[in-house]
Amino acid sequence: MRAHLGDQLVIESPATGAARRDGEIVGLHHEDGTPPYDVRWSDTDEVTFVFPGPDAHIRHLEHEQPEAAREAQPETGSAGTAAAASPPVPPSRSANPGDIGRRVAAERRRQRVSREETARRAGLSLNYLSYLEERPADPTLATLIGLADALGTTVAALRGGGIDLPPGQGNALLHPQLETLGPEECRTLLSTHGVGRVAVSASDGRPAVIPVNYEVIDDAIVFRTAPGSVTAAAADQEVAFEVDHVDDALSRGWSVLAVGPASTVTAPDALHRLTRDAHSRPWAGGKREMWVSIRPTSLTGRRITSADQ
Repeated sequence: MRAHLGDQLVIESPATGAARRDGEIVGLHHEDGTPPYDVRWSDTDEVTFVFPGPDAHIRHLEHEQPEAAREAQPETGSAGTAAAASPPVPPSRSANPGDIGRRVAAERRRQRVSREETARRAGLSLNYLSYLEERPADPTLATLIGLADALGTTVAALRGGGIDLPPGQGNALLHPQLETLGPEECRTLLSTHGVGRVAVSASDGRPAVIPVNYEVIDDAIVFRTAPGSVTAAAADQEVAFEVDHVDDALSRGWSVLAVGPASTVTAPDALHRLTRDAHSRPWAGGKREMWVSIRPTSLTGRRITSADQ
């Protein structure tokens, strides 16, 4: 019997063969995945040390067949005889992590919380949290509750609930407080890159607000676009650029507004540096080789917090 973190341990009834109890394997004691295991039981949410008996089998989440069924299928060598059984090869670490793991990792990085600290807060082993962030997994509700509590978010958010809905649908704070942010804090919140919104007057004279992937380089806000696009109209205009963050779990948030002239970057050395230092290509894809730079002459911001703190 061999398992990976995130697999399920199923205990069957000797009389009926039906599942009598199951739990998520959250801790391994041997690198080859052999027993014993730390198991978080689905019926009690408790983690116990388990050395499985003959009535137990492993349910691998990445495979349809339980381990017992796979081991029952003989492998044949070139001569047609049963080949010596070899231990299962652990799945490659190059596989994409599951959606839940990506959201956990992204929220942890956003809050600048280490993986070790997150595991401690959530009551998980560091190995299991590493597995969850790096591999497709199906954590139990108890695990998700612990992670949501550790990261100050919700289970629904970690599962991707409401991902297609606009943020800010939670209830307002009982005693909200609106703070004005100074220029230095605004610069810090703008940080180095992310997604912001540029407000421009389109070619037909109508206002437009378009989200763009941006960078902050030498105190200038820069983004890539395509000639002839709506955002390309920002060049040679005074524009407004806004970036914000909304925390639905805590009903808090902030926004920063930059206003200033925009221009097209044309100097070869500057273009080379922008392309070299860019953290990522525009999410919208396509050929977007025109760089627009905004030099803020005004930088203002606001933050919503609780007046009780």
